[in-house]
Amino acid sequence: MLFEDEESKTESAMLIMSKSIATLTTYPTYHSHRNKSNYAKSPNCFILFRQSWSTFLLPSNMDLSCGSSVGVSATLSETTHNNVTVDKNAKICKFCEMGDLRNAMKLLSRSQRSELELNTYCSVLQLCAELKSLEDGKRVHSIISSNGMAIDEVLGAKLVFMYVNCGDLVKGRRIFDGILNDKIFLWNLLMSEYAKIGNYRESVGLFEKMQELGIRGDSYTFTCVLKGFAASAKVRECKRVHGYVLKLGFGSYNAVVNSLIAAYFKCGEVESARILFDELSDRDVVSWNSMISGCTMNGFSRNGLEFFIQMLNLGVDVDSATLVNVLVACANVGNLTLGRALHAYGVKAGFSGGVMFNNTLLDMYSKCGNLNGANEVFVKMGETTIVSWTSIIAAHVREGLHYEAIGLFDEMQSKGLRPDIYAVTSVVHACACSNSLDKGREVHNHIKKNNMGSNLPVSNALMNMYAKCGSMEEANLIFSQLPVKNIVSWNTMIGGYSQNSLPNEALQLFLDMQKQLKPDDVTMACVLPACAGLAALEKGREIHGHILRKGYFSDLHVACALVDMYVKCGLLVLAQQLFDMIPKKDMILWTVMIAGYGMHGFGKEAISTFEKMRVAGIEPEESSFTSILYACTHSGLLKEGWKLFDSMKSECNIEPKLEHYACMVDLLIRSGNLSRAYKFIETMPIKPDAAIWGALLSGCRIHHDVELAEKVAEHIFELEPENTRYYVLLANVYAEAEKWEEVKKIQRRISKGGLKNDQGCSWIEVQGKFNIFFAGDTSHPQAKMIDSLLRKLTMKMNRGGYSNKIKYALINADDRLKEVLLCAHKELFKKTMIESSSSSEKGKNVTEEKNKAKKEI
Repeated sequence: MLFEDEESKTESAMLIMSKSIATLTTYPTYHSHRNKSNYAKSPNCFILFRQSWSTFLLPSNMDLSCGSSVGVSATLSETTHNNVTVDKNAKICKFCEMGDLRNAMKLLSRSQRSELELNTYCSVLQLCAELKSLEDGKRVHSIISSNGMAIDEVLGAKLVFMYVNCGDLVKGRRIFDGILNDKIFLWNLLMSEYAKIGNYRESVGLFEKMQELGIRGDSYTFTCVLKGFAASAKVRECKRVHGYVLKLGFGSYNAVVNSLIAAYFKCGEVESARILFDELSDRDVVSWNSMISGCTMNGFSRNGLEFFIQMLNLGVDVDSATLVNVLVACANVGNLTLGRALHAYGVKAGFSGGVMFNNTLLDMYSKCGNLNGANEVFVKMGETTIVSWTSIIAAHVREGLHYEAIGLFDEMQSKGLRPDIYAVTSVVHACACSNSLDKGREVHNHIKKNNMGSNLPVSNALMNMYAKCGSMEEANLIFSQLPVKNIVSWNTMIGGYSQNSLPNEALQLFLDMQKQLKPDDVTMACVLPACAGLAALEKGREIHGHILRKGYFSDLHVACALVDMYVKCGLLVLAQQLFDMIPKKDMILWTVMIAGYGMHGFGKEAISTFEKMRVAGIEPEESSFTSILYACTHSGLLKEGWKLFDSMKSECNIEPKLEHYACMVDLLIRSGNLSRAYKFIETMPIKPDAAIWGALLSGCRIHHDVELAEKVAEHIFELEPENTRYYVLLANVYAEAEKWEEVKKIQRRISKGGLKNDQGCSWIEVQGKFNIFFAGDTSHPQAKMIDSLLRKLTMKMNRGGYSNKIKYALINADDRLKEVLLCAHKELFKKTMIESSSSSEKGKNVTEEKNKAKKEI
């Protein structure tokens, strides 16, 4: 059960912790009894253990009578040899006891085969293992082999222990397989080492081999094998081991039960873990830590905090692992107050020197939105690791300080730390958010040099970075080279194409994805903007049906994208119905609906929706004001527009951006206030761009103001001297005023500068396929048929009194070509021609469609 009052829970925890802090005691520091350096500095220490030669040569009971001189001589010779052998073995063993491996190895190397005993080899191997001296251990193994010493169970066990402890697990396993004894500590040792390096398959394999040989494991055996099964999330095997544990009578062992609890949590079996914990009578700190950690990792952080409170109430001692687990839970639920209390407790308890504690503390402050706290922890850390740097970089990214995050990444590298996949993923995200394409490419090169590209999350982050920076070619290159793609990979690319105004590519990729993976709610939110961009209503309806079948409409992002799609496809009524069905609306959804009304010229409805949004308690942001001002512009609501523009500062404390000023300029132009618009632009606190001046130039053409157009054009050509669109626009102003000399000057200027006119384009969906047409483009398979139809239609339009203004066209071509290039694309006729060429069986339908088209014209 969770605490009903979160604040009371936090206060309770802090009260208990404050009492604990007051009773903290200083724990003694333990040191090793064996100090290698002390022995190494005593060159005469061996004298203390050395017997005099007279003791060996002249024993007290020796008979020195002359009659037995020969017998005495033989006895003395044999005794001397035995004593020398004993003395060498004793010396080596004594060196080993003192930790003097160097002298032990010297004496071992100089000794004859017959002089060395089994116990001597074992002593030296033990010391090699303790000091992790693999080179000396190998020398001992070589001496054993050259002396022809049989590697029995005892010596083999020592060799296995030495190799494994020194880090050569492969060699240790090879010797182990050669002796195959029933010493359980060796089996446990190898299982544990395999588990440490993440090779759980071998660890579990050893356990299964033990069972085949009938070797009974102990409590440590089960703790090892449970780690292996838990890592691979094999619930059935964990339950089998659980039964085996109960059968052998280890069910009351805390270490085994704690391992079972941890294993069940890692397999997602939260209820099984809880039952075990409840049945455990003698719970230690590890038991409580397992429950706190397990609840946190399975998304029950508040329950984890509850167990922590219970732990404190029962007076169970808290260790550093407890604080780390509880700090993770605090980070997940955003409980900064308890996190700070834990910080204070950790400092007073002496845990603040631990790297893991500091890293977790830093992460807690970061996720709770306290960047200052995270920075303070980072600065005060005595030892920083790659985890520390990654956490502080991620903290800056979360706060939107992307350039600072990139700077920290560079500083980390300058200190000689090699970034891992988590660090590069964080900085790639920072590059994506800050539109830092060059830095992103630099990080990408680092990833390729260090062979990190095979990591799927890193590749997905790179694709997202290139997509957000507008380089879909580079994003697609990474995508095409991925051997395995997950749902995130596909969604990233589909969303990237949609965001970069490449809806055809987005829809095609969506179709390709469905052949391999099932789309999820994120896919829907990514592909719907592509349908909106193409006004592909049929495809949008198809996706809408999929959303309803899968229950994705409850996702606010999906619902918002669906409303936006219907708005842009012209079905405003349906968009409004869906909008009304959504119980909890956020600012983005309100903005979409306001923009939809504005787009279709319903300015008053847009203002009404804007006011409803504010009544609902949602304060508008910059994008909201952009949408409502745009709506006022397209509906000619000058008075209302100015009122809303003024309220940005006075009521909402929002400083207008360039797009807001652009809306106001457009509003003045549409109402015919060109002079006022010009003065407004000149007094703007933000430097106007070419788009704002271009809007005024377009207004000058509409209202035939040649003088103002010339003044405006000067500003534009300073900002964008190579943009042909504005030259054409000014030429049209002159042409409509019949200033043909000025038109020719602009034409010469375009030709002399090598400028090209931007081609217009249009598209149409036919039988699920989108056909794109550019002015003057003849690459379409049915281009000749389409051109033939357009010629006939143009002739009929001319007979009906319609005439293109080809005299204004700034194109060096004959009148016929100008007419073709300036002719608007009539989607209905293109559709008719494409359909007619697709199947001869549809001739009758095509004829009817043509007749229908003629009537519409």
